[in-house]
Amino acid sequence: MKGRGVLFVWILSLAMQICSAGQWCVGPDGKATNPGTEEEPWDIASALNGKQKVSAGDTLYLLGGTYRRRPEALFEVRLAGTAQRPIHIRPAAGARVRIDGGLSVQSPSAHVWIRDLEVFVSEPVPAKPISPGSHPEDLKRPWGGVHMYGGKNCKYINLVIHNCNQGISCWKGEIDPEIYGCIIYGNGWLGTDRGHGHCIYTQNDEGVKVISNCIMTCRYDGTYTMHAYGSSQAYVNNFLVEESIFYGKGPFLIGGGRPSKNIRVFGNFLYNVPMRIGYTAPHNENCELRNNLIVNGNLDIVRYKEVINEGNAVIMKAQDRPKGAKAVLLPNRYDRNRAHLVIYNWDGAGSVEVAAKPFLGSGEMFQLMDPKDLFGDPV
Repeated sequence: MKGRGVLFVWILSLAMQICSAGQWCVGPDGKATNPGTEEEPWDIASALNGKQKVSAGDTLYLLGGTYRRRPEALFEVRLAGTAQRPIHIRPAAGARVRIDGGLSVQSPSAHVWIRDLEVFVSEPVPAKPISPGSHPEDLKRPWGGVHMYGGKNCKYINLVIHNCNQGISCWKGEIDPEIYGCIIYGNGWLGTDRGHGHCIYTQNDEGVKVISNCIMTCRYDGTYTMHAYGSSQAYVNNFLVEESIFYGKGPFLIGGGRPSKNIRVFGNFLYNVPMRIGYTAPHNENCELRNNLIVNGNLDIVRYKEVINEGNAVIMKAQDRPKGAKAVLLPNRYDRNRAHLVIYNWDGAGSVEVAAKPFLGSGEMFQLMDPKDLFGDPV
């Protein structure tokens, strides 16, 4: 592979599952009055919003197809599991599940694991720049994306979010979430002032927001991959961002107008994406940055009282590159059959050797996928 590369690695495997005790089926054409079986599935709205009898430890299997909702567009999630018995929302075995619109996670949601879904908006993005501002009246398409307004200890695993007005919004009311393995690209729109719509827009105070093993890239200038930001009235505290890939376009920012604290950024890979920790606050408390690699971008740590800055490498555009190549495989904690592969091919060689063990065993079949075409042909 020439140049730099970001790839998705998938081990080929098959699994089977059926809807039985504690397992419920949801279908694109399901009905709230159905019993929730594979033959007679529930509709997605009633299954997610708490109107069905979904108990802690249950699994909702979404049958293959497209789940579309208009004009509301967002399906509300109001389910509560426990730490020992979380509620799982996931596709049935081998199914591709597409949410044409988005999800809105609300209280009292707790210990809900939402995974392996594709979230998008089918209405086209305006072909020409529209009115300025973040909520223009002439943006005639649903917002889309995954929006977390409430909930505790929920996990958002291996989601693919694209062609929405914004990828993920994770606000102060969502306590201790984990955003893991998500691929977020191609979101936002172009205004006459700038691009709008970020991969992740988030604020936090109580608990820790964890963003891990994700891949993010933006479409327009003016949009951010990581946008943990708020005014002097908002909170940007207690973040852990680790082992994620940010590339192509869209700065990485954690900071706002109010002082921040407890910011940790570990083992991330950036290409053409600058990183800034701290913004306009007169001071910030403490941050820890370790083992991040930033190529064709800069690292700014702004007005922090306590800083740990260790093992980070920053290579600006005008600087000489190392020799050879750097290839890192990031296995997925929740799916042993997938990993993210990042390659910095300094010499532009026709091929790069990747240390695949223990992720790949001898003789195992695999596919390399473009993260922006995950359901297309292998590269």
